[in-house]
Amino acid sequence: MKYPIALKKILGVDNYKVNVPDLPGCECNGESIDASLNKIKDSIAEHLAILAEYSEAIPHATTIENHLASYPNVIWGIIDIDIVPYLGKSHKINVTLPELLIKQIDDRVSKSSAYKTRSGFIASACMSQLNQ
Repeated sequence: MKYPIALKKILGVDNYKVNVPDLPGCECNGESIDASLNKIKDSIAEHLAILAEYSEAIPHATTIENHLASYPNVIWGIIDIDIVPYLGKSHKINVTLPELLIKQIDDRVSKSSAYKTRSGFIASACMSQLNQ
């Protein structure tokens, strides 16, 4: 999932604050932009792990435009996070798909580092559809 992040320079000090508007309470500070971006990835992972631990729903990512009024004078970015590990325990199911579709999925999985397995690809496609 691609979460927008808001990065703001803290006046008077060499520090940056990063917020993830779609994950209330998920924020961090860093000494540089690069350090802040690395820290926010860890903060997002910790935040999602806590939500998963308490069986809370993972908030959907929205667009930067949804947050412009609430976060003036920031630098916007996008952090892509694989949320599948935070969706709970995996369950094996039986799914019937056309052979050509399976071949297309397998071809995409073999050519992309974004997907490790056919199941991961299908889970990502389902999440994308459910977010609409």
